[in-house]
Amino acid sequence: MQLNFTPEHLIAYLYKETNTTESNEIRNAISTDCVLERQYEELHFSCTHLPKAKFNAAPAVLQNILRYSEATTVTI
Repeated sequence: MQLNFTPEHLIAYLYKETNTTESNEIRNAISTDCVLERQYEELHFSCTHLPKAKFNAAPAVLQNILRYSEATTVTI
């Protein structure tokens, strides 16, 4: 069965957000479809060459988040 994979499928595969079955299907499709392979290579290149975001929240912000989380915890 030939499946049609979109760029969204390839991105999910690239970021390891697919389950084992989906990963195997996408990997097989990439290896047999030169257009899909080229799309994947372009996405992979873009992903590896994008600058990585760094998040450094101020300690006060983290404390506020933790306090909010504790205050809104649901107990059963």
